[in-house]
This record gives sequence, structure tokens and C-alpha cells, in this order.
Amino acid sequence: MPGWKAFNFNEFRRMNRITRRFQELSRTGRKALIPYITAGDPRPELTVPMLHTLVAAGADIIELGVPFSDPMADGPVIQKACERALTHGMSLRGVLSLVREFRQTDSETPLVLMGYLNPVESLGYDAFVAGARDAGVDGVLTVDLPPEEAAELAEPLKAAGIATIFLLAPTSSRERICHTAELAQGYLYYVSLKGVTGSAAINVAEVAEKLAMIRTCTDLPVGVGFGIKDPPTAAAVAKVADAVVVGSTLVAKMAELADDPERMRHEVAQLVAAMRQAMDQA
Repeated sequence: MPGWKAFNFNEFRRMNRITRRFQELSRTGRKALIPYITAGDPRPELTVPMLHTLVAAGADIIELGVPFSDPMADGPVIQKACERALTHGMSLRGVLSLVREFRQTDSETPLVLMGYLNPVESLGYDAFVAGARDAGVDGVLTVDLPPEEAAELAEPLKAAGIATIFLLAPTSSRERICHTAELAQGYLYYVSLKGVTGSAAINVAEVAEKLAMIRTCTDLPVGVGFGIKDPPTAAAVAKVADAVVVGSTLVAKMAELADDPERMRHEVAQLVAAMRQAMDQA
């Protein structure tokens, strides 16, 4: 794929907040906590305050979901979050506007957009990359964009200093993992379960075995997500992974308390802080 190898990766490392954050954590022997929420859920005006709440509670990096009408990798909790956000008029342009608002008072926390290719294609690659760069996005994870087809989007993202983040599955072969790792920046996201987000509990021993194999292909940090529901699970995963990604349990709590935003932020903060503490003690 022409152009991929021409990018100065050392320059990328200097400019990207994700890489800097993992370097900071490594120096202190800590693992990254990466919460996920869906932009615009339960209402658009609550998203930026929740982002700041997550940071205050101990989030190191945040994944902000771009709502889509057919989120095929997500379970019912995040599917419903997407529906609520879309009902309130949230769009990809709206997500970028929320990122810009967040950056007015937080210039340090790495922020990753996570979603599907269709909204990006509808906006246009050039417009998306320019908008993400100007808003202050640090990484993009497009669930349904395989690395073999990613060059057209990944190259301009790289040039803008935005990490292209890829998923790895339990069924991924070593050959595919190594190929994907060659193209990725920021971190790799290992999906710990065969299934959708919010699935059953994970087998940490199996995750550890897979991560050992992944690390023979790359020195990128590896985050683990899907199935992390509580502090003990977060702590167990933190012992073997570089980052812990938690989404559905937070999104479910937000849905439960959607009519009481102050209590919603308080209880989500308590859960994130408990995970942070458990991870640091692991």
C-alpha cells in the first residue's frame, strides 16, 4: 500500500496525545483506564459534562462513540444508546462539535472516536479528517473497516497526527495480528469475547495467553474490552493488559439515570473511580 511506510512514525509519537499518555503511565507503572460513552446519549447537552466527569474520576483516555443506526458489533445497551442519540439529532458533525467544546477546557486527555464507516463516508474522508484534526481528536477506531481496506482513510489520519486504531479478535491468526499491528498507531484494541459488547464474563487466562502472542508482533500498547463490568474484572485485566476499556456498564448506568443528570454523573464517577482504584492496586 503506497504511502504507509513514508510516514515519520517518530514525529507521530511526538505529536499524539495517546502515545504521550501511555508513556506517562508506563513511567509510573500504571495501566490505562479507557471508558466509552456514546456521544449524544442520553441527550447531547449531557455529553461534555460527562466527559469531564470521566476524566476527574480517573479516565486516562476516552472513547467517544459515534452513533450509527446499525451498530452491528454492539449489544443491546449500546444499540439503544445510539438510538437515543440519533433521536436527539446527533450526527458525526455534532460529535465533532462536542469534541471541540470539550477541548475548550481539556487540552490533555486523549480522545478516540469509535464507530462505523458509513457516517465517515457520508461526510467524506477529507472533511472528516480535517474536522477531526481541528476539533482535537486523537484517534479513530472504525469497527467495520478492515486494515486491508483502510489506507484511503488511514493515510490522511496519519498526516493529521490522528492514530488509526484497529480491533483484534480472539479468532485472529498471528499472521493477521502482525499485519494489523504494522498499520496501527496509538494502541490495539483486543476484543476479549466472541460476541457483541456487553457480553458474558471474560476468561482472563485466555486473554493473557492471546496478549502474549500479540506482543510478539508489536510494541504498541494493547487494550482489552468487551465483558468488563466491575472493578474486580478491571483489576484482573489490568494485570495482563496495557489498558482496560469499559463501555456497556457505564452506558447502562447512564440510561438508568437519564432523568437525573447530577446523580447520573455521580454514580458513573463512583464506578470509574472504583475501577481506577482496583486497577492501581492490582
